[in-house]
Amino acid sequence: MQKIGFLGLGKMGAVMAPRFIEAGFPLTVWNRSAGKAEALGNAGATVAKTPAQVAEFADIVISMLGDDAAAEQIFLGDSGLLSVDVNDKLFIEMSTLRPPTARMLAGHCLENGARFIDAPVSGTVAPAKDGKLMALVGGSEQDLERARPALDVLTRRIVHAGPVGQGAMLKLVLNLPLAVYWQSLAEAVALGAAGGLELATMLDAMADSGAATRVLPLKVPLILEGSDYVAFDIATMEKDATSIVDTGEAFGVPMPTISAALATYTAANAAGRGAEDAVSIVRHLTDSLAAAKKR
Repeated sequence: MQKIGFLGLGKMGAVMAPRFIEAGFPLTVWNRSAGKAEALGNAGATVAKTPAQVAEFADIVISMLGDDAAAEQIFLGDSGLLSVDVNDKLFIEMSTLRPPTARMLAGHCLENGARFIDAPVSGTVAPAKDGKLMALVGGSEQDLERARPALDVLTRRIVHAGPVGQGAMLKLVLNLPLAVYWQSLAEAVALGAAGGLELATMLDAMADSGAATRVLPLKVPLILEGSDYVAFDIATMEKDATSIVDTGEAFGVPMPTISAALATYTAANAAGRGAEDAVSIVRHLTDSLAAAKKR
């Protein structure tokens, strides 16, 4: 059985990595904050002190990190993954990265005799815990087949988008309408509130209409009452929306709608709501407008 390495135990990684222990794979983990790895160590995983130690142990190395800078650091930094002999190892980068970053990391891996696929995922913490994510893969068919037993532990579906970088590109494509939807919902609610409608009435009607996404009925209580549960936080949505806008600019594709949404996420993050669920921009926009009227 292939030995698995897993780096990054944030919201997603913390529920993804244990699935390899449950499936019987030998597992070594690393996280920048070592305390987050202790529970996995108690459950049977080996806890590495550096990314390099993970690369030395594993046949397949999976990373699930917060942003491009973190990914570059664990691959290329001191005691990074590529600081040791990685000949014939396979790296599966599951973070949401910009396509050029994925291609750059792949190039460094190839120079060191290793293989690389980018495989960002569609899905949040709940499906991740149940192994029901969808992986969006960029890489060769041969490398995907080698990765498949590991990806099967985490996913309900694997979409092969093309060569390296195309998984990252597809992830940005999927995230764009989601980011825009919460912006449009926030605008709709702000309009209704200005016209005298109650928030609960608007959400009740929208959740039972063609204006709803599949997830909206689940988010209504969060909008109305608030919650500590966070599926996809505002700061991460701002980061991804920035990547989308920049990628559109690089390809010469106008991005007016997501640019407007990005402005709202940026303002909400600056207002201290970055750790809240992305749907909180609904409250942020209505609260901001109400406060402006009082001034």
